[in-house]
Amino acid sequence: MARRLVTILALLLALGLAAAIAMLMGLFGDARSQPAAGTAPGAPRILSARIVQPDQVHVRLSDPLARSDPGNFRLAHARAPDIALPITAVRALPGGRFALTIGRPVRQAESYRLEILEPPLARAVRPSSWMLLLTVLLSSALINNFVFTRYLGLCIFFGVTRKRDASIGMGITFTVVMITTGMLSWLLFMFVLKPLQLSFLQILVFIGVVAFLVQMLDTVLKKTHAGLHKKFGIYLMLITTNCIILAVPLLNAAADAGPLESFALAMGSGLGFALALFLMSCARERMELARVPASFEGLPIAFALAGLFALAFMGFSGLDFFR
Repeated sequence: MARRLVTILALLLALGLAAAIAMLMGLFGDARSQPAAGTAPGAPRILSARIVQPDQVHVRLSDPLARSDPGNFRLAHARAPDIALPITAVRALPGGRFALTIGRPVRQAESYRLEILEPPLARAVRPSSWMLLLTVLLSSALINNFVFTRYLGLCIFFGVTRKRDASIGMGITFTVVMITTGMLSWLLFMFVLKPLQLSFLQILVFIGVVAFLVQMLDTVLKKTHAGLHKKFGIYLMLITTNCIILAVPLLNAAADAGPLESFALAMGSGLGFALALFLMSCARERMELARVPASFEGLPIAFALAGLFALAFMGFSGLDFFR
C-alpha cells in the first residue's frame, strides 16, 4: 500500500514538473515575429528586439530596411499600446541591427511592443526568460519573503522551528507540495476554470488540490517515515490551510500569470519558506542555551527573533536583477 501511494505521489510530482518544464522550454525559444497582413512573403522580419540600456533598444532584422529614420519605428508600453514613446534617433549597427534611442527611460523588466511602419512589422519586447525566472524566484524567496514581509504561514513557522531536523524536513516537504500544487492549480485555472468562466470557484478548487496532495503525503509519510511524520505532528495537515500555499495560486490567477511566472513564484515561495524555517530553527536552538528572562521564554522570544529576521530581510528591498 505504501509503495502504491509513493508511486502515485511521484507520478503526480513528475507530471507537474514535466508540464512546467515543457511550457518553460516552449517559452525559452525565440519567438519570431510574423509580418502583418498584406506583407509580401519575402519581406524583412524582426529577429530580435531587446533593451540594452535605459534609453536604447537594439533591433535585429533579417533584411535591410528601405527606411531607417525614427519615424519608421514605433515603441509603446504593453499596458498602454496607444501611447507611443518618443524615438529620438536610429543608428545602424553591424549585422543588420539598429539601435533605437528612446526619449524616455525604459526598463528591462517591463514589456513593450515594437512596430515598423514600412514594411508593417510588429514584435513584443519582453524580458529574457531566464532573467525573468531568476527575478521572480529570488524576489519571492528573499525580497518579498512570504513569512518575513507578508507574515503568512506563521502557524507552521512557529510550530515546527523548535528543532532543526523537523524544520528541514518540513521545508523540503512544503517546497515539493508548493511546486506541485502551484502548477496543477495553474493548469486547472487556465484550461478549465477560465475557459468555462468558472473563475469564482478558484478558491474551492485550489483548496481541493492542496487537500488532496497533502492527505496523500500524510498517508505516505505515516507508512514510510513514521519518525518524521511524528515530528511534523498536526502541522503537516495544516499545510492544507497554509496561507502561503493558497496565496501563490491566487496571486497567479489574479495576475493572469504565464507558466514561467507561476513556476518561478511557486518554487521561490517554497524555497523562501524553507529558508525561513531553517534560519528560525537555528536561532531557536541557540536560544535554548541562552539566559532568557522568564517572561520572554517560549513564543515571546520567538516573535522577537522573527522581528529581527524581518528587519534583516528588509535589506534586500530595492534590488533590481535586471541592472
